[in-house]
Amino acid sequence: MTQQISSAPPDIRRADSTAAHVAQWHVPDRESGVEAVAETVEQWRVADWPTGLLSASAYLSTEDDTVLTYLQTSRASAHRDFTSGLTGLAGAATVAYTLRRAIVLHKGPLVPSSFVVATFDVDGPAPQEHIVESIAGALESAPGAQHPGLLSANFHLSTDGTRVLNYAEWTSDEAHISFLEGATRAATLRATHDTPGVRPIGFKRYHLLHSLTA
Repeated sequence: MTQQISSAPPDIRRADSTAAHVAQWHVPDRESGVEAVAETVEQWRVADWPTGLLSASAYLSTEDDTVLTYLQTSRASAHRDFTSGLTGLAGAATVAYTLRRAIVLHKGPLVPSSFVVATFDVDGPAPQEHIVESIAGALESAPGAQHPGLLSANFHLSTDGTRVLNYAEWTSDEAHISFLEGATRAATLRATHDTPGVRPIGFKRYHLLHSLTA
């Protein structure tokens, strides 16, 4: 059974998701990125979706140099079962994460159009937990006026203990750009640099191109 392609973002906080599988793939330009996403999504669309595969989404960075894929599963082997016969980015190696904590700052009809993915290299589970609590605390204690347009921040821990990923939903690119110059951004940077065993890798801003849901 083929899946329907959508432009709606995935429900990152859906209760039945137990793992997220994330890959980032360098592309030379926008045309190549759009083509890579189209090929990937077509393979996803016509492939057999095993029980436990919940969603598959593909994004292109605003710099047009990176494609990101984000797949949600509810069964441990679902991702492997799905991608084992696929090629290129559709079957690329991923980092497996679990959603550790989510902060929803705006509830209601607002739909995100900009997705900022920040990653951190960490020295095991303790620094993973510490950096999540530090950044989450900085966001929750900041007045809303310091981060207008931030809808949610979703903190993921890699299952191997080496990475933390924050998938943040924003109303627009401009809202995130303004945030980078504000006090809350400075507080989250301090939290990062003050946490032993944590090294920020950086962030990229993405737009969702296509998403599929089982």
